[in-house]
Amino acid sequence: MVEWSNRTLRLPAFVDYPGAVNGLQVENQGRVHRIAAAVDASFTTVRKAVSQGANLLVVHHGLFWGTTHPWTGRRYALIRELMDSDMAVYSAHLPLDAHPRLGNNALLGRALGLGRGRPFFEHQGAKIGLRFETRLPRLELNRRMGGVLRVPPILIPGGPELCRQVGVITGGGGSEIVKVAQESVDTFVTGEGQHWTAALAEDLGVNLFYGGHYATETFGVKALAAALSDRFNVPWSFVDHPTGL
Repeated sequence: MVEWSNRTLRLPAFVDYPGAVNGLQVENQGRVHRIAAAVDASFTTVRKAVSQGANLLVVHHGLFWGTTHPWTGRRYALIRELMDSDMAVYSAHLPLDAHPRLGNNALLGRALGLGRGRPFFEHQGAKIGLRFETRLPRLELNRRMGGVLRVPPILIPGGPELCRQVGVITGGGGSEIVKVAQESVDTFVTGEGQHWTAALAEDLGVNLFYGGHYATETFGVKALAAALSDRFNVPWSFVDHPTGL
């Protein structure tokens, strides 16, 4: 299962952030009887996965973004929970954003009715976003995002009322709005960003949609878990633990 995931997601093709640690982060005794998918690996999501009967947790944000030592307190409790439940953890960050079939960007674009996108926005030698050509009124895109993500997006209407070139980079892409605008995108869909990006979007003439970091990144882990389930005949479920961010 790990080898198939690594190969399918093309892990070696991506230079990710140091804390991403893509691939198998925690091994178990070797067999998987149920998969759980979650956006984040944390003590809470591990315990929820255990309560669902899973022993493989597939995540987008793994265990090592923050300090991982000393192994005391809650950190010890997390490691103990993983060991006691024989829970393996597999994480895929940028490779799962960028995948053309299982990726967050592709699946969010499809859910929004944007069609088939083309890779754009290069990061460390790999294009991690998707760009969609469309003719969609800005307010209609706003309505669709609210319906798909189940949370009303934040819209900074800095660009045209008719969206023609929509760039999608799920998660925390807001700080990259200058680079996005340089690729002639008039509308940028992402998860979150800093306060100063609102004024900058207006100055650049770009519509900026913030749909939430968590909400925009539930798609990939669900798709990966479903694909593993189909290929290896193992049931799966989703661990929903929204951050509100």
